[in-house]
Amino acid sequence: MPFFNGLLDKDRMEARWWPAPAKLNLFLHITGRRADGYHELQTAFQFLDHGDELRFQLRDDSRILRDNVIPGVDIEHDLNIRAARLLRDACPAKASGVGIAIRKRIPMGGGLGGGSSNAATTLLVLNRLWGCGLAIDALAGLGLRLGADVPVFVHGHAAWAEGVGERLSAIEPPEPWYLVVSPGCEVSTAEIFSTPDLTRDTSATTISCFLDGGVTDNDCLAVVRERYPRVREAMDWLSGYAYPRMTGTGASLFAAFAQRRLAEACLARMPDRFSGFVARGANTSLLHRRLKELAKD
Repeated sequence: MPFFNGLLDKDRMEARWWPAPAKLNLFLHITGRRADGYHELQTAFQFLDHGDELRFQLRDDSRILRDNVIPGVDIEHDLNIRAARLLRDACPAKASGVGIAIRKRIPMGGGLGGGSSNAATTLLVLNRLWGCGLAIDALAGLGLRLGADVPVFVHGHAAWAEGVGERLSAIEPPEPWYLVVSPGCEVSTAEIFSTPDLTRDTSATTISCFLDGGVTDNDCLAVVRERYPRVREAMDWLSGYAYPRMTGTGASLFAAFAQRRLAEACLARMPDRFSGFVARGANTSLLHRRLKELAKD
């Protein structure tokens, strides 16, 4: 996958809001558990043309700050701040401080990868603003220290993932329209992965089987439906109109549609107790497309 190393005009980069796209897990299998407690997975990631936005303002001092409040996210646990600090420590050039502002559109705790995507956008954009010149694999390595999902956002292409999610292979699944439904609750990933009821011995599948449409299930779904009534209610409603799936460990659900109008018609029927949006699947991250466009200007 291409990576653009050229230094871009800093004033133009600082003036922009940079996309941090949401993702879907198109399926999720748990094939085993390692001795260190981490789970062996198989999954497929695809981006959406919908997500958060970040803006980066370089500072004259060395401070790394968040320029706006995100309810429920302490600054010391903010993945954007941690990503910026990791990059500054690894940057061969002298890095200044930066203020990071975020427009949140991705529901937190919904399995849509908001925190991981924000961290990846921070790594990719600051790598250019600070003139670090780190290669994509080096940035992905930094991202892996923040979370297993961060590297896929750094690489910026739909991917088949194995291991704990760090072994990636580029794939080209269809790019339908999706209705994404938020049931109105947050699911604890730690809780789901620690429950004894979770299936941990699913037989390994293949990329070709997935691309042929033979794999769509999520091993976490049964546990989440049992423990989170709002997810169960939203899934039961969505199943009346389309085939519902869950992304990651939830809580967000999604269904694929061949046409945007069909997804929007379903969204219009959604009960008020849920929220949602319609977005197109994207095999190339909107962030990478924007960086490529800017490099060409």
